[in-house]
Amino acid sequence: MSKAALLFLAIVLVGANVAIYHFGREHGAASPVVVAQSPSAVVATHAVSPGPTPVQKPAASAPIAPATTDTRTTPPVATAPIAAGEGTLTIPVQGVTSAQLRDTFSEARSEGRVHEALDIMAPRGTPVLAVADGTVEKLFTSVPGGLTIYQFEPTGRYAYYYAHLDRYANGLQEKKAIRRGEVIGYVGSTGNADPSAPHLHFAIFELGPERQWWKGTAINPYPVFTRPQ
Repeated sequence: MSKAALLFLAIVLVGANVAIYHFGREHGAASPVVVAQSPSAVVATHAVSPGPTPVQKPAASAPIAPATTDTRTTPPVATAPIAAGEGTLTIPVQGVTSAQLRDTFSEARSEGRVHEALDIMAPRGTPVLAVADGTVEKLFTSVPGGLTIYQFEPTGRYAYYYAHLDRYANGLQEKKAIRRGEVIGYVGSTGNADPSAPHLHFAIFELGPERQWWKGTAINPYPVFTRPQ
């Protein structure tokens, strides 16, 4: 193609563009300009960029109570002495059972007295046993009781009285600690007892605050010896 033809073609194109420009101005519309975009650019334009990954706070755990030591003290179980109304006593004559006992506590005696004791019949020389742990408070010889023993149990609340003994056990003396079931003497008939009917006269006394061995309130031993085990 000659230069003249090319020049002519260029003039025609410029004129066409000018005409199109003025036509758009007159009708208030601009020619749309289409910008070609690559597929990757389109994807990039519409892709949603993920936001920062939220940091999840750890789930709140239940507060752990501090370890504590239970300072409450369980009250100790009371260990009442083996005494009248508070437990069972050993029958004080060796070989005698509760079925052989007879309640003589309320029986009348000479001079209008009430017996206030338990007579336990047994052959002379039968061992007499301590009914409970305790201490020999007094060894005493009296006109009515003959050869006697006064024993205090550990709390000093009760006294146990053994009378009409034939003799004491060897080595027995005042203030000596004795154990339940220990031989402390032997059945006899000293004092005002009938020589033909040897027996142990046994009594329980609840002592007053003075803790005097010769004075106290008599308690019937029979229910103590015969209560169910």
